[in-house]
Amino acid sequence: MTTVDVHAHVLLPEVEQAVAGRPGLAELRALEDRRNGPAALEVNGPMIAERLPRLTRVEARLADMDAAGVDMQIVSPSPSHYHYWADADLARTVCRLAAEGVAAHCAQAPDRLHGLGLVPLQHPELMIEALDHALGLGLKGVEISSHAPGRELSDPAYEPFWAHAAATGAVVFLHPFGCTLDERLDRFYLSNIVGQPVENAVALSHLIFAGVLDRHPGLKILAAHGGGYLPTYTGRADHGWRVRPDARRCAEPPSAYLRRIWFDSLVYEPAALRALIDAAGITQVLLGSDHPFDMGVTDPLDRARAALGDGPELDAVRGANALALFDLKD
Repeated sequence: MTTVDVHAHVLLPEVEQAVAGRPGLAELRALEDRRNGPAALEVNGPMIAERLPRLTRVEARLADMDAAGVDMQIVSPSPSHYHYWADADLARTVCRLAAEGVAAHCAQAPDRLHGLGLVPLQHPELMIEALDHALGLGLKGVEISSHAPGRELSDPAYEPFWAHAAATGAVVFLHPFGCTLDERLDRFYLSNIVGQPVENAVALSHLIFAGVLDRHPGLKILAAHGGGYLPTYTGRADHGWRVRPDARRCAEPPSAYLRRIWFDSLVYEPAALRALIDAAGITQVLLGSDHPFDMGVTDPLDRARAALGDGPELDAVRGANALALFDLKD
């Protein structure tokens, strides 16, 4: 069985060169610094520096994959490349450079690496163009965050994009960056440890409750970090849907939509992975590592095996589901 890691990142210096010195970048950095806090910033710099070869060099990536027993990776841009503050012209450039950079990286090992591009959530009118550009380069879809400034994923302005993504079969990889809880999470790296699962849960809830998945049943949403806090606490969502008329904007109870969304396996513990599979179904969970960041894991396959043992369930999670979702050859 081919083993596919669907959650792995690449750093693209050309994207950062394009935004350097542009209005808005300093404000973004200040916001990130405030949200993360000084202790996290002291750790982040050395952590990224130590991992830079694995984030940029294909040979280092392949060595890590071999050590983990991974045959293929789906490579997405580092979420630090979103730059949702950029104006329309710069946003178009960022997305073009990101897609071309990922495509060039994957082209160095085309039998083992496949990629995703970016779309500018802050400019809905440009998202279809960016998606088509990525697909035209042979990428499998695009990566997005949990929101853009002033827009949730339930915003009607995104409807043309959702329709086009569904029609093209593109995978939309939901990977939050940052957390809107701000200084409440500025210690102990809570901005990531707690913030990322919160953002996943909020973003997925917007897609579900707003009826996006009803209107676009062919949409392929893949949620990082196991979907955050949502999949294992859907009882409250279902209850609210039943008793609150303002929450009944989707056709079915919210828990039903977990079987229309895909999730990576990055939930760390065997019991948590079993709970995710119980909530979403075995066909909806794919292997993910968050390679090579420190909040990722170096042994995603071993962790899946610890939860599932050997057999059809492990085969589904380790590769079969990803091969189907991304339309890859075994």
